Amino acid sequence: MPPAATRTSVGPGGVKYHALPTGRMLDHHEIGRLKQACDPTTPGGLRDRAILGVLSRGGLRRAELVALDLADFTESAKGEGSLSVQGKGNKERLVPLANGALDVVKDWIVVRGSEPGPLFLPVAKGGTIGTKRLSTQSIYGLLRRMAERADSVAEFSPHDLRRTAGSEMLDAGADLSVVADILGHASVEVTRRSYDRRGEKAMRKAAALVSF
Repeated sequence: MPPAATRTSVGPGGVKYHALPTGRMLDHHEIGRLKQACDPTTPGGLRDRAILGVLSRGGLRRAELVALDLADFTESAKGEGSLSVQGKGNKERLVPLANGALDVVKDWIVVRGSEPGPLFLPVAKGGTIGTKRLSTQSIYGLLRRMAERADSVAEFSPHDLRRTAGSEMLDAGADLSVVADILGHASVEVTRRSYDRRGEKAMRKAAALVSF
């Protein structure tokens, strides 16, 4: 599924209008159920938790995720983690990792080992960790299986996790331009149109002030 965005079309008389964004956001409970569906006692479960954390809290694209190397992860003396991400147009950006997202990445690295190479690696059913880089298509399958194991999580795409990350940061009061930088958008307008749904919430709040 291609990244969802607000589409601009031209209607009668040359008037431009914006269609509503496609896709969906996952709520906090769904993210929690997906995390619980990943067994932290196995290498595969630890890897899947880390991938879920990076996508749903760091907002990376699939291609950016699979392109990460171990060297792209850093942790400062203060315990602040970050990923050096190569985005569209070969533009590099720093994506901070905090709270649980940082923890699950560190947990995965412990079992992955310190050998240079891709950050996320394939894991066989027996728990053997491979050496090849994951494909973007493998991320689809991984998330689909994760959703199947989880309880009451409707279908979602990898980009829905990116949308969730951006929307939740904005809902929590993060500055629009900062969120645009984290997501790797060239323009804050892209972030506003596709990820900022605070206006929708305000409209629903206003509508609830009157009764029928």
